Amino acid sequence: MELHVQEERNKKDIPLKDKYLLTLRESAVYFNINEKRIRRLLEDYPGELGLFNGNKTLVNRGKMEEFLNSTSAI
Repeated sequence: MELHVQEERNKKDIPLKDKYLLTLRESAVYFNINEKRIRRLLEDYPGELGLFNGNKTLVNRGKMEEFLNSTSAI
């Protein structure tokens, strides 16, 4: 257990701009879009904007940026 606590202290946070995949909460902060709307976008475009890992939903930051740049309304 002590090793796990020590690893958590040494772990550094990676800035959102450097992450490849974002959680729903991180993507909501990064893109300034509601989590519910991001989830709907992922369901409307399966496999294009993100991925589902078990019960964890991840957003591909680069693909989401391209999608948002190419659309005028979401």
